[in-house]
Amino acid sequence: MSHNNQKKIAVINDFCGFGKCSIAVSLPIISAMKIQCCPLPTALFSNHTGFPHFYSSDFTAHMDEYMDEWAKLELRFNGILTGFLGSADQIEKVKRFMRLFDSENAVTVIDPVMGDYGRLYPTYPEELARKMRELLPYADILTPNLTEACILTDTEYRPDITDTELEALCRRLCDSGAKSVVISGLDRGDSLENFIYEPNCPPQTVTEHKAGSCRSGTGDIFSSILCADAVNGKSLTDSVRHASSFIAKALRLTVEMEIPATDGICFEQLLTEL
Repeated sequence: MSHNNQKKIAVINDFCGFGKCSIAVSLPIISAMKIQCCPLPTALFSNHTGFPHFYSSDFTAHMDEYMDEWAKLELRFNGILTGFLGSADQIEKVKRFMRLFDSENAVTVIDPVMGDYGRLYPTYPEELARKMRELLPYADILTPNLTEACILTDTEYRPDITDTELEALCRRLCDSGAKSVVISGLDRGDSLENFIYEPNCPPQTVTEHKAGSCRSGTGDIFSSILCADAVNGKSLTDSVRHASSFIAKALRLTVEMEIPATDGICFEQLLTEL
C-alpha cells in the first residue's frame, strides 16, 4: 500500500498555538479543500508576536531529521507551501526539502513573509531578507505583499504604486525565477487589491471591499487557498478570486463577532464553503 494515494501539501511554516496564523490556519483550510496537510514546523510559538509576550522555540536543529523520516516513507507531495522562516539557515533547509521532495507535478507556493508598510518586521534580519531571494526559482506562485516585492527587487517602497509599475516589479521577480506572482493586499482606499502577473498574459486585478482592520492569518489563508486550488487544477485568477472572497467574508464575520485584533480572523464557521 502506498502513502501517496491521497493528495498532499507540505506546509513549511511556524506553528502558533493562539492567534490564528501559520500552520494553525493552513491545516484546516487545506483539509477543508479535500487535501491532506503535512506540516513541517520552522518554529513553535505559544501565540504570535503581535501579543505583548509569547513563548517561542526555534525548530531549525530538528528540520533535517524530520524531513529525513518523510524521505524514508517515500512521501510525494502535490504541493509545497512555505511561509515564515526564522533564520538564514532555514532557507538552506527549505532548499534541501525541495531537492528531496519537489517534482514536476508538485506546485510550489512561496509566501515570503518578511515585512509590511515598507519595513521589515522588527525581528526579521536583513541577511534573511537577502537570502530569501534564493527561493524565487522554486516558486510556481510567489505571493508577496508590496513591501516584500520591493525588498526582493531592491525597489523603493511607495504605497501609491501604479499598475504599470506593479507589472514591472512582477516582471523582475519572474526574471529572478518565479513563474507567476500575486502581489497581495494592495491598499486602494476603501478596497484591497490583488495584482496577478503571469508571463505572456495580461495582468489581472481582483478587488474586495475592506472589512475591518488587517489581522494575522489573512496571508496564510490566502496562500493556503492558492496552493490547494492549484493542486486541484483551478486557474490562478479564479483562485485569487476564491481566496479574496473567502477572506472578505471571514473578516466581516470577525468584525460582527467583536473579536480582539490580536486574536486573528474567524474562518472556522465558513470552512464548509471552501
